[in-house]
Amino acid sequence: MAARPTGITILSVLAGLNAIGGLLTGFAAFAIGSVLFGLSGSIFGLAWLALAGLWLACGIGFWQMLPWAWALGVVLAAAGVIWSLLGLLGGGGILGTAISVVIGGAILYYLNQPGIRALFGRA
Repeated sequence: MAARPTGITILSVLAGLNAIGGLLTGFAAFAIGSVLFGLSGSIFGLAWLALAGLWLACGIGFWQMLPWAWALGVVLAAAGVIWSLLGLLGGGGILGTAISVVIGGAILYYLNQPGIRALFGRA
């Protein structure tokens, strides 16, 4: 097994932190949403918890350099870029959106470097 690059270690830790934040948000959204909005609020909270689970899986997969983690990381980064851009339609701030898009784009660029793709068996 090849040594894990520092960039992948950083992405793994960031995915884990994102999972923790997502769990906290998901539990809060589930609890508060179910009280305020009933079933639809509960579903929103559960969706947030599912997304946190995907981030956790991605972080573990990156840490262990598992082949499927590369694809999950690409999907989550691309979804983050799309979600940020859709936020503009809802009145989101341009600066926050720009930062999110740049970070997501940088992650996509990094994951698609030939050496990184090869480490995940995607050469």
